[in-house]
Parts: sequence; C-alpha cells; structure tokens
Amino acid sequence: MFRKIDDSISVFGQIQPEDVASAAAQGFTTIVNNRPEEEEHGQPAGDAIKAAAKEAGLAYVAIPITHAGFSIPQVDAMRKVMAEATGPVLAFCRSGTRSTLLWALASAAEGGDADEIARKAAAAGYDVSPVRPFMAPR
Repeated sequence: MFRKIDDSISVFGQIQPEDVASAAAQGFTTIVNNRPEEEEHGQPAGDAIKAAAKEAGLAYVAIPITHAGFSIPQVDAMRKVMAEATGPVLAFCRSGTRSTLLWALASAAEGGDADEIARKAAAAGYDVSPVRPFMAPR
C-alpha cells in the first residue's frame, strides 16, 4: 500500500483516518501530512487523521505544501521530523509526490547525495527532477 523510499520513510497519496491503524501495525511511528486543509473536496480533515494517529500511538506533524511550492521553513520542519522520529515515517499528500520532493530536499539539506536520493525516489516511482537544482546541502 505505502511506497517505501528507504527504511526511514514511505510516502503515499491521501490516507484516511482508518488507514492509521494499518500504518501503526506496519511499524510507522510518525505521520506527516503534506496536504493543506480543504485542498480537495472530500479529503479528510487533518484533525481527524491527527486524532487517529494519537489513538494509535503515532506522532503526527502537519507540513502543508500548497501550489506555491516549497520553502526553507518547510524543508527545515521535515528535517526535524526525520531527525526526531523514533522509527519509520509515513508522509502523505494527494499523490505522494510533494511528500517525496520535500523528503528529497530535506535529505539533501542534511548532506545526502543527490544522485542516491534521486535513485531511491525513482525506485518508489517518483521523479525528483523538479527540485534537483535545489538539492545542494546548506
């Protein structure tokens, strides 16, 4: 169901509150919501997923990515999530693409090799070329 990028993170499109228990059963410890509220009619509210995460014993972080693109504070927030996670992270957005791109930027900012980051993303079915020029360590 979820697309594994590496042992630290998997991504997916929109999850439902009832998917959270499955994520916990698969060993995820943190859920990252990269969707802005009311981006699409019928999407569950972030608070509903947050409540399900709390019930399942998972950490929940919202780092919404809009059509405006990525910012340094968003990348830094993802870096913090990845650094503080006590196990695998599940990040989601509408298709998993924004979550993957944010992970790629955060990983590169932590000194990760851009080619290796791109390879991992591609193996999970995602193309990081839209952010590749920005994948230089800070």
